[in-house]
This record gives sequence, C-alpha cells and structure tokens, in this order.
Amino acid sequence: MGFVDESLVTRKLIRRSVSAGLALATMTSSLWPRGAKAEEYAPYCQQNLTTIAKKDALRAGFLKGDRSDRRDYEAMIKAQAEEMARCRRQNPIKAQGMWIRLYPCDVEPGRIDEVFDRIIDRGYNEVYVETFFNGEVMLPANDNPTAFEPMLRMKGLENRDLLAEVIEKGRARGLKVYSWMFSLNFGRNYAIKPDNQKTLIKNGRGQTSTQTETTPGLGTTLGSLNPDEAFIDPYHVQVRQDYRRMMEAVLKRKPDGVLFDYIRYPRLKGRFSVASKVTDLWIYGEGSRSALLQRAQNEKGRELMQRYVTKGELSAEDVTEVDQMFPAESAVPPLWQGRNPSPNENALSPYQRQRILSDDLWRFSVAHAMQGVVDFLAAAAEPAQKMGIPTGAVFFPGANQTVNNGFDSRLQPWDRFSNTIAFYPMSYATCGTSDCILREINRVVRYAPQGTSIRPVLAGIWQQSEGNRPPLEVQTQAVRESLPQIDALSHFAYSWQEPKSDRDRKFCRPTKF
Repeated sequence: MGFVDESLVTRKLIRRSVSAGLALATMTSSLWPRGAKAEEYAPYCQQNLTTIAKKDALRAGFLKGDRSDRRDYEAMIKAQAEEMARCRRQNPIKAQGMWIRLYPCDVEPGRIDEVFDRIIDRGYNEVYVETFFNGEVMLPANDNPTAFEPMLRMKGLENRDLLAEVIEKGRARGLKVYSWMFSLNFGRNYAIKPDNQKTLIKNGRGQTSTQTETTPGLGTTLGSLNPDEAFIDPYHVQVRQDYRRMMEAVLKRKPDGVLFDYIRYPRLKGRFSVASKVTDLWIYGEGSRSALLQRAQNEKGRELMQRYVTKGELSAEDVTEVDQMFPAESAVPPLWQGRNPSPNENALSPYQRQRILSDDLWRFSVAHAMQGVVDFLAAAAEPAQKMGIPTGAVFFPGANQTVNNGFDSRLQPWDRFSNTIAFYPMSYATCGTSDCILREINRVVRYAPQGTSIRPVLAGIWQQSEGNRPPLEVQTQAVRESLPQIDALSHFAYSWQEPKSDRDRKFCRPTKF
C-alpha cells in the first residue's frame, strides 16, 4: 500500500469542499438565534481556507517527521476542538454528524487524520463510523471473539485496533465518535457459512432474503447499491448471542454512542414490496416460527396457527377438525397472545368463525413479525445502555405504513421503539424541494413516543443538487424553519461529500492536496 502524499494542496478540492460553505454565511444568517453574535462563526461552523491550508501543511510536515510541525498541528486541532464546541453551543444545531465507512487502506499514516480534519473543516462535531457491516466488524484479528470477519485481514495488521484509533483521533479534534452498526442485515459473509443457514429469515415460499429480489438500501457511495445484504431471523437464539458478543467487544473501545441500522426486514420489488398474505411474511425461519407457536394459549389456538402458517390460509374444515381434535376445549375458542374473542364465537357457523379467525391470525402474524424487530433492537441496545452510552435507531419514516390491504414489506415499526433510544429517521425523499423531506420528518415527530430525541438524517451534497434532492444547506434551513425544536441532524455520507477522497482511500491511492 502506498503512503499518503500530503506535500501538495489541491486548491480545487478545498475550494469545492469549503469555500462554498463560506458563501453560506451571507445566505443563511437566519440559522442563528436572535441576539447571537453570528459574525464570530460561519453558520455551519466551517473553517476558512487559510486555516485549512495551514493545518494541511502542518499535518504534511509532521508525517515527514518534523517535530515542530507535529507540536503545532496538535495545538491547532486542540484549539479547533474548543472553537467547534463554542460554535455549536451558539448554533441552533448543537450536533451535526457525518456518516462514514472506513477501509483497510485507512491504516496508512495520515489517512484518518486527513479524513477527520476534513470533517471538522466542514463544521461537523459528530462522526458515525461504520463498525459492523456486510458481515465484517472493525476489531483486530487477534482480538475478535465474534462470529464475524475482522475488517482488517492483511498480514501484519492482526493487532491493529482501528476502531480504538479513530475514537481517540476523533476525540482529540472534539468529534464524538459513534459506532454505526448493521443489525438484522448480518451480510452474505455470515449467511454463506453452513452453520448459519438455520439463522436466516425465511418466507412462506421457502426463500431467504438472498433468494428474493430485494431493493438494497442507499449505498455509502453515491448511486451505489449493496449486493451483500443477508437478513437473519431476529427470533433465533444464535443470532442474538452472536450480536451481543460482538456488541460487548465493540463497547470495550468505549465509543461515544451506538447507532443501529437495518432494524427492519428487506424491501422487496414489485408486488412483493407489499406484504398482503401470511406467506409474504418473514416468520418461517426456525426461531420465528417456534416463537410464533409459543404464543398460543391453548391447543386449539396452536393447531390453527400451525395450519394457517403452513397452508397460508384457513378453511372452515380446519375450524371444524380442530374443534374435534380437542374436545376438552370445546367450551373455549382458540386463544393466543392478545386475542380477545367474542363470548359467543363458538356458537357461530364454521364459515363465520373461519373469516373471524383468518382475520385475527393475519393481524397476529404481522404483529409477531414486527415484534421480532422491536425485541432485537431492545436486546442489541441493552449492553450500551447499561454502560450509559447513548443509542440510536436508524429507520425509514415510511417503512411502518399500511399499503392498501397490506403492509410495507420492511415491517419497520419504529413508532414502537423505546423513547430511551434516539430516532435517526433517514429522510431521503426526493421531489425537487425540501417539502417531501419535511413531510417525512413531521410524520416521525407526530408518531414518535413522547420524549424521544429526533435527529434527522439528510442525504445530499453542499451547494449542489443531486438526484432531485436540494443542496444540504437548503434542506437544513427548511428543517430549522419548520421544526425549530430539532437541534441535531446528520448528513449521509462522507463518500458523497468527498468522492475523490473516498475512492483514493478505498483503493489505497495517494491523496494529493
């Protein structure tokens, strides 16, 4: 791998990434509260060109071994950390975060320093580092007690603790460093192992998520998709254990927070994008099906649940046969958790009962699928919460909606998530303006449990429209004007803001300034 060349300063790159931000100072003065001395700081707490160039030169000098430059560089990033803290205290947006994926090449000298310096230069005071994704975890190969592959697998790096390093480097700059974790998406690397096949989600057609046409989530690279998705059964004991063991290892590095992504099922294509019958639900995996049947409260209920799930429907003949199978329960209707049947249900005809029971079993099956998501998140967040480390759930505002006679296939019941977990709604709607983005955020504000901290995630690029999305400053301004109670948000993603830097790091190419 080559080393970072910091001997040159690419004015074009700096000009694109920061000088545009300086122009925002005159465009967005309304971001500042009345009475604030807005002239002291740029509205987004960004650095100016002179300061950036000076810091880049000092960093280049200390990487070449200049002790004086190292001393001055460290003093400068400390001073900037204090300045950032003052600026954010004065700014209505107290926390502005950036989402980022790191690469093996980032172990090279100066890579993380350069990346975090750029993030600070853009005015961010939080960074969300992808720590578990695609079946890989950012832990040293020699200290990885998990079921997942270490991100760094090159010879000679077996003891390199990149996560601990980035947390330390971030804090030195005044950045809070959060671990961004995939959740129900364990990745293909996990799914392809023979011992893990039993842990995968499965629908009533016998398919796992890797055998269906899914719509992957928004990639960290602009316009890219993620071909490595593989979803696990949230009820399976093994995946709960595997995830907890991994969480405990990550938490030893003491990140400033943990954010859980993919707290949902996959989004399917075409007619399967709407779950409208029981066989569409991801409840046929080993753990989920077993947990479903355990919710029965009598033998008649269990047998009818079994038939409904197996056949995908319930007939009047099924109702009659089950009555005859369990004569000891002739006086009571079929029961399962949450069911409150009418007292005269057993007096109805088999055909009437079939309609009632089918409707009840459908709603119950959907609720069971959703509860798996809620329970997995609660279990995942518990170790961090016990340590007093903040947690957050990343979700799509529309993924919990009914669609005609069915439900969005993602079945992401974020309105049932605990208010002890901060909400990070991915507000990615596109309509050419900020209106549809605001509608998504307002929906979350309306349905979130009382007392929930809401920290919207916006996608886009500063000073540039992208894919029918307005520039980030336009989106941010719209949020401030429409929802002044929101004081924290984040932007997806570093790779969108700095595509050249991201590509250079991914392929170990020297980064020139």
